[in-house]
Amino acid sequence: MARSTIVLALALAVGLGGAAAPAAETVRGEVTNLPLPRFVSLKSSTGNVRRGPSLGHRIDWVYRRRDLPLKVTAEYGHWRRVEDRDGQGGWMHYALLSGTRTVLVEADEVALRRSPDPDAGVLAKARRGVVARVEECRPDWCRLRKDGYRGWAEKRALWGVAADEVID
Repeated sequence: MARSTIVLALALAVGLGGAAAPAAETVRGEVTNLPLPRFVSLKSSTGNVRRGPSLGHRIDWVYRRRDLPLKVTAEYGHWRRVEDRDGQGGWMHYALLSGTRTVLVEADEVALRRSPDPDAGVLAKARRGVVARVEECRPDWCRLRKDGYRGWAEKRALWGVAADEVID
């Protein structure tokens, strides 16, 4: 293949062929018209995870942590297919889920800082496995609330918010 053909093929592949590449469409749930995937949290202290979207399906396990962040990946009637931070999932009734945003700390320890700056003063520290409420997220930081403490944590240390997500 000639060098000019390769360059043209690469230019077309990366969208330099003159036409603008179409923007990626957001996939939306057929039931709620909300974006998929999206993050939610467990509303109660327990929630059955079923093999399929009905009460007739077997319970595979039970989540036992109020406010646990979960990712909704599909919808079917009153049922939502969810995944946890380990990628394990199943179907849950929508009444067990809340739109309240929470995150799970994935790093060994995360500093909650006065402002979204790595040099800002530390107000508190959260260890791996802590679940905190999200008040706001910027491109690289989220403002969290837990047990009376409020502070900014680096987004990369958290599960329950998308890397490019901004929350006001």
